[in-house]
Amino acid sequence: MKLVYTGKTKDVFALDNGNYLLRFKDDCTGKDGVFDPGENSVGLTIEGVGNVNLRMTKHFFEKINAAGIRTHYVSADLKETTMEVLPAKVFGHGLEVICRLKAVGSFRRRYGEYIERTTSNGEGEYGKSNPDATGRADLPTMQKVRQELWDMSSAKSSKLTYDDIKAMTQKITEIVADDLREKGLVLYDIKFEYGYAPDGSVMLIDEISSGNMRVYRDGKYIDPMTLSELFFA
Repeated sequence: MKLVYTGKTKDVFALDNGNYLLRFKDDCTGKDGVFDPGENSVGLTIEGVGNVNLRMTKHFFEKINAAGIRTHYVSADLKETTMEVLPAKVFGHGLEVICRLKAVGSFRRRYGEYIERTTSNGEGEYGKSNPDATGRADLPTMQKVRQELWDMSSAKSSKLTYDDIKAMTQKITEIVADDLREKGLVLYDIKFEYGYAPDGSVMLIDEISSGNMRVYRDGKYIDPMTLSELFFA
């Protein structure tokens, strides 16, 4: 096993079988000692957070794989806080896809003149939820910008289209949202990352943990650490 990359929240090791091992760390992104998943640097260390993130990732990846949607997940060892994954090549420089079920956060700040806060995206229906390869534009031109960004991301080398990824994202979002709803929690938006498998097919990569999503209960935002505690209570 060889260390090939040291990240903010995970270290990556190459395995002899051609796969990779991700070791989840207790380091968290944030600023001035305050946890913030939107920050791009490590701001604090929270004991046990790596294990909790891996536990949630394992839970959802196994459900998504069982639903017939491909991911890079192979197995996880909660005791060692590690996850074995298939090798993957990211889209472009790491294109993120955000599925927004309600208008909050940066989306609301950008397009507030067009929509009210917490407006449902397509009346909250998964079939109309909106995966967004995010670009800055006024609302009428957003779809065009997304398509252009998608084309730039190197997705042309895949047989999958923007609409295919959109449908894939909606199915994954439904799996996550349904689990949260059973616990009295409401998913507002969630971030995913996709990559190419060695055979050229597209699969879900990275992780699905509380820091990737915005969740509310009784109209109040739940911070990622509290969300993890509630989810596994």
